[in-house]
Amino acid sequence: MPDLDLLRRWAADTWHSFEAMTDPDSGLPTDSIAGSLDPGTRSGYTSPTNIGGLLWCTVAARDLGLVAADVCRERLGRTFATLARMEVHDESGMFYNWYDDRTGALLHRMPDGGTIKPFLSSVDNGWLAAGLMVAAAAEPEVAAEARAVLDRMEFAVFHDAAAGGEGPGGRLSGGFWDVDPGEQTRHASFVEGRAPVFHTRHNYDLLDSEPRIASYVGIAHGQLPPEHYASLDTPVRHYRGRDVVPTFGGSMFEALMPAIFVPEAMWAPDTWGVNEARTVALQREYAMDEKGYGYWGFSPSACPGEGYSVFGVPPIAWEADGYPSERDGEVVVTPHASAMALMVEPDAAADNLARIEDELGAYGPGGFLDSVDTRTGRHAGRHLSLDQSMVLGALANVLADDCVRRWFCTPEVEAVLRPVVAGRRMPLG
Repeated sequence: MPDLDLLRRWAADTWHSFEAMTDPDSGLPTDSIAGSLDPGTRSGYTSPTNIGGLLWCTVAARDLGLVAADVCRERLGRTFATLARMEVHDESGMFYNWYDDRTGALLHRMPDGGTIKPFLSSVDNGWLAAGLMVAAAAEPEVAAEARAVLDRMEFAVFHDAAAGGEGPGGRLSGGFWDVDPGEQTRHASFVEGRAPVFHTRHNYDLLDSEPRIASYVGIAHGQLPPEHYASLDTPVRHYRGRDVVPTFGGSMFEALMPAIFVPEAMWAPDTWGVNEARTVALQREYAMDEKGYGYWGFSPSACPGEGYSVFGVPPIAWEADGYPSERDGEVVVTPHASAMALMVEPDAAADNLARIEDELGAYGPGGFLDSVDTRTGRHAGRHLSLDQSMVLGALANVLADDCVRRWFCTPEVEAVLRPVVAGRRMPLG
């Protein structure tokens, strides 16, 4: 069993980063901040995923005793008030990709001057909806404000019922633009009577990938058919003597972030339980036994120094080459990968995180820094709101009796989702 006092310290410090990342007026989180938590290093923009993460982390902080109940309600209420006035796609209630974190205004240019073509992502909106569901269940006094936003969100807008072969399953598109972006799209409407929009050319086909949070939300609200989940692809990779259903790039984020909300392994021990255990074990064995890195946990993250990139374990990826574990001569591990692994291999994950802090020094007043090179100790020097929300969400589940899962999976939601998850088969030998 991990040292619970150590886990509590990590949770408290991670929450401290959210306090620094959240604008006191808008109640919105910034996308990133320096490890020093200097407010002058706030990124100046935020996303639906970041906002959803702040919502579930605010509830988690209350359940962990890091904030009082009245402070939790006040913080949630401030965020909901801003969400209520933010610009959304009118017909679907979906949120665009980037907003000003101080005002909630829709951004058309990034702070560095880069042009934005406002886009509505199925995955981003799935994470926001997950945060809204957690907050609505956890805080009755602000539930109406959460539901006012959530009830406008219609996930059927992303559901291409004709994709993925015969039958009613269909696939989710990556998202859409409501104005022609000047690139190849599918000009279509997936909801009868709605104006066509400009969908991405790709759909999400894999079951073991982060878009399943949008599938869970849509099915739970009766906006997507259960057959959609049942029909998603489950290819197999064979590595180190075991079959595993892969993610696209072989990263921990794709495999485990939805499990912060849905107890897949408990509801489906012979499928999700096996696959999540093998995914974590194979990430660890790849790094420790095969490569001799000394540390493990690979997932998209900020790069040491600057920039952002994807990292993973290629042998358990569906993509031909997978996401790399090394880039530009550096082996890049990210603490959020091991934090989520606490829900699967608590002792090994806690040991790995402790060594990342003590031996590599990838830690500051706001908790774990986003990534670190295992060879030199060079780290990212900043926190990403998204990745901190995975850290705190997983820690809260471990320390507070699966609190994030319990708030997301209310009895009504469980009644819909549990048969869907339990009934899904996987070709695991």
